[in-house]
Amino acid sequence: MLGLEHGFRIVDVHATLDPDEESVATHGRDITPERLEREMHQAGVVRAIVSSGKRPAGESYLRVNNAVARLSVDRPFLAFARLNGPRDPGATPVGRLRNLRTERRDHHTRPDDIEQYAYDDRFHGFTLAPAADGIPEDDVLERLADAGQPVLVDGGVSFPPERLEETLLPYGFPVVLGSFGGYPLEEPLMREAFELLGEYDQLYLDTNAVRFRDVLETGLLEHPDRILFGSGVPDVHPNVAVMEILTLDVSEDFMRRVFTKNPSRVIPELAAGANL
Repeated sequence: MLGLEHGFRIVDVHATLDPDEESVATHGRDITPERLEREMHQAGVVRAIVSSGKRPAGESYLRVNNAVARLSVDRPFLAFARLNGPRDPGATPVGRLRNLRTERRDHHTRPDDIEQYAYDDRFHGFTLAPAADGIPEDDVLERLADAGQPVLVDGGVSFPPERLEETLLPYGFPVVLGSFGGYPLEEPLMREAFELLGEYDQLYLDTNAVRFRDVLETGLLEHPDRILFGSGVPDVHPNVAVMEILTLDVSEDFMRRVFTKNPSRVIPELAAGANL
């Protein structure tokens, strides 16, 4: 695919880097760090947040987090540490009952892990995918609040904006909710997330997998400082994700905000000239 020519400096807050053969086998996608970097270059993406894909049940993220950090060195990647937890993300009565009896196991994230990641200059934030990995316990979330670093959260049908408000937003750390909170293609959930923006100053939304043009335009026009570009690479080629923004009926100023200004304000290491 030919490289895009658009004149914008673009940074990406939603990319996945599978660091080894086991990770590739789990997801069925074989994309090397070199290819990921090349595809980003084609799209004009100069820097991207990367974190591990899902691990098999019962496995810790510690090893793959370190592998992602190692592979990010000397590349335009910023590593985020992926976390997990024992609590059910759902709001069903069964899920709530299960959470009353849940216990942290050896492969789950512990408070000391947050301490380690937060003071390791190879990591610049955290990633949570509650539907896949569960929600950490309160003592872990309290450490996240103390760290104050951004947390990218996969939102969607299995972890809607309502559950985000109940479980994570009360802790006050910066949250970037993926897919406008409506993956896959659940427009009502995306509009629920817009309502939360008026209540929580620490909440932001990323554009990964938001395929509705009117929803993207509404987000940019009504919440111009709270929307961040996320491509979803490698599931989506970054050229495609960039073009979805470039073809919106909004001004270049709004595009600069979503591509550069907003992500760089939430994650300062994405800014031009930032020391890594």
